Amino acid sequence: MPASLQQVQLSRFKTARHFILLFFALLLLHSTVLRLPYFWDEAGYYIPATRDLFQTGSLIPHSTPSNAHPPLVMAYLALCWKATTYSPLVTRTAMLGFAAFSLLGLGRLAQKVANTPVALATVALSALYPVLFVQSSLAQLDLPAAGFTFWGLLAYVERRRWRTVLLFSLAALTKETAILAPLALFAWEVLCRMWQPRLDGEPASPPQRDGWNTALLLVPCLPLAAWYGFHYLKTGYLLGNPEFFRYNVAATAQPFRILLALGLRVWQSFGYLNLFLLTIVTMLAMWQPPMREEGSLRTRIPIWIQLAFAAVTVAYLGFMAVVGGAVLARYMLPTMPLFILVAVSTLYRRLRYWRMVVGLVALAFVAALLFNPPHGISLEDTLAYRDYIQMHQHGAQFLQTHSPQARVLTAWPSSDELNRPDLGYVAAPLRVLRIEDFTAEQVFAAAEARPNFDVAFVFSTKYEPAYRLFDHWAAWQRINAKYFGFHRDLPPAAIAQVLGGHIVFSESRSGQWAAVIALDQAVDARLRAPSVQK
Repeated sequence: MPASLQQVQLSRFKTARHFILLFFALLLLHSTVLRLPYFWDEAGYYIPATRDLFQTGSLIPHSTPSNAHPPLVMAYLALCWKATTYSPLVTRTAMLGFAAFSLLGLGRLAQKVANTPVALATVALSALYPVLFVQSSLAQLDLPAAGFTFWGLLAYVERRRWRTVLLFSLAALTKETAILAPLALFAWEVLCRMWQPRLDGEPASPPQRDGWNTALLLVPCLPLAAWYGFHYLKTGYLLGNPEFFRYNVAATAQPFRILLALGLRVWQSFGYLNLFLLTIVTMLAMWQPPMREEGSLRTRIPIWIQLAFAAVTVAYLGFMAVVGGAVLARYMLPTMPLFILVAVSTLYRRLRYWRMVVGLVALAFVAALLFNPPHGISLEDTLAYRDYIQMHQHGAQFLQTHSPQARVLTAWPSSDELNRPDLGYVAAPLRVLRIEDFTAEQVFAAAEARPNFDVAFVFSTKYEPAYRLFDHWAAWQRINAKYFGFHRDLPPAAIAQVLGGHIVFSESRSGQWAAVIALDQAVDARLRAPSVQK
């Protein structure tokens, strides 16, 4: 056997072995959440869309309005269900496979541009970072898209042009926003051709690439354009249903909101959920001279590669500040680990006890995962999502047991949880009357429709810290409400008073709550049960 072929086979064996190790490590870390029912956007779009594909073979969902997201992840999950069975356990295990693939790509990229110790530390920190940890088992698109982006960046650094095109194309067919990476690299290369920068005596532009190689970075636009063309022919909409387009694009194109969203995106990229600790220690480390090892300075990530990462990050920061009704941290997953990689490489190069620092940052990430901070967060960014799911499970079980024929007043996503048994909350659908949220305005409006429902399932629609920063600043509250949809839910007791009922089930956990309210004339002795406080 030729030596070159032997090397290829050995490399593939190592890649497979590392993937298996990562997959089983993730499986162990996520073992307590693998059977949880579907959560929020999973229940609202991704799982219904995947079930439509699974049952009918249609790439365009029909049980939920199409958001025009490319179908690669949904097709992958549908195949997994075909090979096994439909269940949250299969879904979450399959998504952990994508997470292992993504972390492996990040590790290979880190090893290529830095070294093995930096790669191991980067993968460990990224896997423990709360946003990435939670997304690892959720049936959503951002982490898989990040994974293909990492592998695409690896091929780009290795100058494998057709592999680069393929991987960035797959990233774009996973989630449309992943097209930002090749477009950012294309723009950066064009800029470098016009201006040959040097930083710290080192070339800041990539190794010589001809115009053909640069132009190839535009090729991933073609399969994405083909998908959108197909979607338009099938639905008449190019970028998703009108409400999806209005919420994520039309309603966000306001200069002041863009500026605010940009600030939030910068915070999510460099400070959110204790990430600021890594940022601060990295900035402090820059004041230290490089360490010497075996008579020479420890190497750094080449400047041109760091600038390539920066180009991708800037593209995401800018684009995600303009679009996206909900400013969710998971949208920045393709860039957060790149910052972690550069930060770890800096610590390795300049600090003697860099492993100790990385260990402390890892502990800070775990703390952020387990304990909610004293400021607002999205429920899907920490294990707060597990509390949400379990409280909704208990509430749904209470309703299913004590009032299966009742007409239930509630809000999304619980309206889907109670009405769609395939989401894992109820065995049979309940009749639901849906309102937007549990603000005073919505609850008083619901009280006027009181004959149309028998019980209400109410819950906190967001994490409510004991003390909110800027909580007493009226101007900030108005800005938050106007541009980011902030609202305050009435507490369960107040909702019960407005609706004219009594709380028959309640549960609260770490800034979240859920309750069942039975209307006075509908109260049945079976409905009276003790509250649960945790």
